[in-house]
Amino acid sequence: MKTHQPWARILKIVGGIAMLLGTLDPLEGSLLILPGSGLVALGMFLSGENRSTVGYWLWAFGLIALGVGVLFGLSALGGVGGTSAYSIWWALLILPYPVGWIMALAGSISAISRYSKSRKQPIQCPQ
Repeated sequence: MKTHQPWARILKIVGGIAMLLGTLDPLEGSLLILPGSGLVALGMFLSGENRSTVGYWLWAFGLIALGVGVLFGLSALGGVGGTSAYSIWWALLILPYPVGWIMALAGSISAISRYSKSRKQPIQCPQ
């Protein structure tokens, strides 16, 4: 599993940057946020994180994928509210997208916090 460590770190960094850039415009940025969250989830899996951490990222990715799918589906049908055939309440089906994005944001903050704490520990020399 050690051979995957550099790739895992690269995937997590590239995925995090893609998610960050995607937040500038959540609609068109969803094309960056979705693969970015997938890259981070894959990086977590390859790095050998515990199952709960990988599961958390898979849930976040799944929610983002579901919400983005509904977002593009409703957009293809003509949108919601106004003069469209669908009321504004149909927009509630898009909620998994921001919920998954918030989960990914919280997971990223937690991972950065854990990483910075582990780097501050003093190095002990062998006696």
